[in-house]
Amino acid sequence: MYKLAPGIKSDPVRRWALPDRVFFAAGACHILAYAFLTRYSSAGFGAVWVRPSEGHTGNHIFVRDQAGQAFDYHGYVDADRLLNHFTAKAQRYWPGWSCRLVPLPTDVLVSEAKSKTYDGLWLREPGQFLHDAMPRAERFLDRFPAPAYSAAS
Repeated sequence: MYKLAPGIKSDPVRRWALPDRVFFAAGACHILAYAFLTRYSSAGFGAVWVRPSEGHTGNHIFVRDQAGQAFDYHGYVDADRLLNHFTAKAQRYWPGWSCRLVPLPTDVLVSEAKSKTYDGLWLREPGQFLHDAMPRAERFLDRFPAPAYSAAS
């Protein structure tokens, strides 16, 4: 989890200039999740929204399979370990922070309109960043191996 300095998320140039890991941790995690799910569509992963409790910030989206393997800007990690890490960091920033996990359909990740049908969720589309964020997500994804049991090529 990264907590950005004030003004970065509202400044397209500064936001785009963030290092990839920070970019996909703080505002474009859903784009990375979509790139993963489309590349490895037969690997059994699904999108999960970390939805903060009322009055808190700290949203995040990652992908997870039924065996508990997760993927986000960290790479592959055990889903419980990821959530424990995320919760500990969030509680340092925002005492009392808690969340619930909400499964999301893949198409919601790249549709502002569809994301807004979920109370508390509002996702930018890939083209709503300074440049199209999808190629950047695909290049970032190239740094990691395919899931071990992926049928994707």
